[in-house]
Amino acid sequence: MTANRFTLDDRLPADYFTDTLRADVLQGLVAPPRTLPPKWFYDKRGSDLFEQITRLPEYYPTRAEHEILTRRAPEIAALTRASTLVELGSGSSRKTRLLLDALTAGGSLVRYAPLDVSASALEEAGEAIVRDYPGLDVTATVADFESDLALSDEPGPRLLAFLGSTIGNFDSAQRRAFYRTLSLALSSDDVLLLGADLVKDPDVLVRAYDDSQGVTAEFNKNVLAVLNRELGADFDPDTFDHVAVWNAEEERIEMRLRSRAAQTVKIRDLDLTAEFAPDEEMRTEISCKFRRESLTAELHDGGFTVRQWWTDPEERFALLLAVPN
Repeated sequence: MTANRFTLDDRLPADYFTDTLRADVLQGLVAPPRTLPPKWFYDKRGSDLFEQITRLPEYYPTRAEHEILTRRAPEIAALTRASTLVELGSGSSRKTRLLLDALTAGGSLVRYAPLDVSASALEEAGEAIVRDYPGLDVTATVADFESDLALSDEPGPRLLAFLGSTIGNFDSAQRRAFYRTLSLALSSDDVLLLGADLVKDPDVLVRAYDDSQGVTAEFNKNVLAVLNRELGADFDPDTFDHVAVWNAEEERIEMRLRSRAAQTVKIRDLDLTAEFAPDEEMRTEISCKFRRESLTAELHDGGFTVRQWWTDPEERFALLLAVPN
């Protein structure tokens, strides 16, 4: 029986998604410059589109991180001797299996503790993992790690994985707060495994977020379908263009939706009207890119010391191990 080795603890209030979406739209769309956080891309359709993006020839981050994990997972297991693997924003937990294989082969791992806002993703991944790893308990938690890390009674030492360069979706102030929260939540024998996309040729970066097949454009515009469905908005996705730009000053890619003409959008459930001027842009994602020296410094300021730094052979992406100061 696998059922007793898999638990799912839903810590989100029943109205979490509606309330959070309403708050984000009210904060971001009332007046220019308009912004939305990227978390709202990931309904079922958005998640499926992102899986397609990870397989596109232009989108290197997933492949590069997978290359590093394939090569370094045994070393990570030997260095950390983790009893619990905690993963933030785990989603499908696909890449995680490289770590699970190495940690279970090393004989230290007893528990996998994924944390995500999607109960269905956690349930699907968790049931598969308890089936494929007979000696492993899976304690999944439905929570928003930005506000609730949900670290409690996992056996230590713990390896906390935050992969995919999701850290790049935070601006510098958000990252500082996040590191500080993490460092206070972890014990001295715990270790952070962080994936970070690196600064490189802007043309390579822009192509990764504006692919030739238009999948990323569809993914970006999907957020408008989410607002239409969840808040009674009347966005017409065909009146917006997908734009990906390299912000050299901030060293980040920004995804935006650009209005093709003057238009009025009504968001019924919020009694909100948004007037878009021709060519006005709404920013839907930032994806910060990193350099070794500055990322090491900001982690140190947030309470961590970087102990290991690995890249793929082309030095496109980094995986690093850091310990609380």
